[in-house]
Amino acid sequence: MKKKNLSAWFIGRFNSIQSVIFATVAVLILSAVVVVTGVSMKFTNTSIFENSSEYTHTIIQQMNQNIDSYIDYMENIAYLISSNEDVQDYLFADEVDSEGRYRILNQFQTILDSRSDIRNVGIISKNGRMLINDGSKSVNRDLDLNTQEWYTKALKSPEAPTLTSSHVQHIISGERPWVITLSRGIRNRDGSGEKEGVFFIDLNYSAISELCDQSTVGTKGYAFIVDAKGNIVYHPQQQQLYNELQTENISLIMNTDEDTVLTGTTNNGKLYSISRSDKTGWTVVDCTSVRELLSKSRQAQSVYVLTAIVLVIIALLFSRFMARSITLPIQKLRDSMKKVQEGDFGVSDVVVDSKNEIGSLTKSFDVMTHKIQELMEQNVHEQEEKRKSELKALQSQINPHFLYNTLDSIIWMAEGKKNKEVVLMTASLARLLRQSISNEDEVVPIAKEVEYARGYLTIQKMRYKDKLEFQIDVDSSILYIPLIKLVLQPIIENAIYHGLKYKESKGLLIVKGFMKDGNAVLQVIDDGVGMDEETLAHIYDKHKVNYHSNGVGVYNVQKRLKLYYGDDYGITYESEKGKGTTATITIPGRQEGQL
Repeated sequence: MKKKNLSAWFIGRFNSIQSVIFATVAVLILSAVVVVTGVSMKFTNTSIFENSSEYTHTIIQQMNQNIDSYIDYMENIAYLISSNEDVQDYLFADEVDSEGRYRILNQFQTILDSRSDIRNVGIISKNGRMLINDGSKSVNRDLDLNTQEWYTKALKSPEAPTLTSSHVQHIISGERPWVITLSRGIRNRDGSGEKEGVFFIDLNYSAISELCDQSTVGTKGYAFIVDAKGNIVYHPQQQQLYNELQTENISLIMNTDEDTVLTGTTNNGKLYSISRSDKTGWTVVDCTSVRELLSKSRQAQSVYVLTAIVLVIIALLFSRFMARSITLPIQKLRDSMKKVQEGDFGVSDVVVDSKNEIGSLTKSFDVMTHKIQELMEQNVHEQEEKRKSELKALQSQINPHFLYNTLDSIIWMAEGKKNKEVVLMTASLARLLRQSISNEDEVVPIAKEVEYARGYLTIQKMRYKDKLEFQIDVDSSILYIPLIKLVLQPIIENAIYHGLKYKESKGLLIVKGFMKDGNAVLQVIDDGVGMDEETLAHIYDKHKVNYHSNGVGVYNVQKRLKLYYGDDYGITYESEKGKGTTATITIPGRQEGQL
């Protein structure tokens, strides 16, 4: 009896049943929001910290793998040079062959021109013969090579190359750069068979610094590398370490078996994520501020509170809506039908709880609208898949096309007994194929596309020798903007084959990149034979794709650009007969998912 009186009193406090329903639903939803928010805030700190630890460790492992791949590539260069017959003859023969010396220097120059991250490259023998870079710089005669770790280790190492920590290279007079040196011993095949020579590559910090800087977490996070002895190989504040303005827990890092180490207090602590390389012996470490990690937790808590407030407001509005919908089913059905008529097939606003004829009608209408929505979403999905399939099919046409042309060049040089050029072009082709077909991503940063173009131009310069010169000037502001793969190379190939190939004098090809009106712009400029108005008008036409034709390039790239970015973007051409051609590629400067 008392319960009945309480219910009657509660209902009597409101003027209508609609008010009772509104108040009941609002209280229930408000209670649920408060409880869920409180529990979420309680576990936020722990969850964010654990997830951040796992994330940083994954990143540092990937960074370690990237560094190993980079060192692998440098070791391949060391092997190719060390096994070169010209190198053997120069270092160990009684007399120096001037032609062989020229070929070695030319090979060194090719390496230096194609790799900005290489500071020095050279060969040295115990008998005092040496060649460094282009052979023009004077060598520091006061340097005792027996005191240089990279030299002595290379002579003692059984077969594998050796890798030093960061050090000051004194070999060239007047230069004292900080470098990392990769060296390999060279055996005298005609003498004792002992290692009597050394090949070395001095690596700038640029490549490793780029790998480390790209993989840091947070604004205060940074990565550094130590060798097996605990010596610093790379650190973004290396000079401060030497001046004792900054310290790192090197001993703790080297002695731990854990993947992560936490030091200091909560506010001033550091989280070290560790990854060790079996290949280099290096330990790659990511250092993240605990305060910065926990700041995300505080941000999350603020978001929780704001979300709770929003949810409460939404709950009150929803409760009001539900209460009114119970008393106005016919009006709501009419409003929903009007929305469908206008093309809005979203979630129906019609109440379907009633069991009468109106309730049955509203349920059927709701099922119908949802079915239409599903069919529309399915159609959109099918169209998107069709677009992706067409994009992949177009992209797959590019790789074999360039491969055929390059293999033709290799065959031509092999028939001409140009073994050195065959080796260099084959190595360059392998590097380009590794970059172009090993990555399954649909898009890559513009930096990778430019590097790919640089490798391709290096190969073409080897083919055409004094017929081709090229320049690459791409602004750093666009290097990390996403671009679909294999865009620049076909356009460059088209410029060479149809613009510069038929020019009687030496041709110049320039690749530019910059931001303009919020868009990223890439230009391929040549001073070749140019095109007349009729040829220019048909530049985008689809030609027959076969072994002997490269007409697929422009059509293919234009089609892929418009499929991916939309009709507002793509390639435009400007050309004047006898003066040259400019191809301009325009893509959005800011894209969805870009950091």
